[in-house]
Amino acid sequence: MPALYVMIPAALLLVGVAVYIFFWAVDSGQYDDLEGPAHSILFDDQDPRHQAAVKPDDAAADTDKEPPPRA
Repeated sequence: MPALYVMIPAALLLVGVAVYIFFWAVDSGQYDDLEGPAHSILFDDQDPRHQAAVKPDDAAADTDKEPPPRA
């Protein structure tokens, strides 16, 4: 019986610490994006020399275009 006087407060303290850590993790954003890191491993890193997504200057693009045909 005397062991219960020590074990019950210790268990309550341990549960309190666990609940505090859980709410701290939720508030700090630890659980915001669960799928992003799992999917990011499937894609390659961005290559700085890759130019496919770079658009040409709008001025140069406008001079090369022909007017649309008339119906």
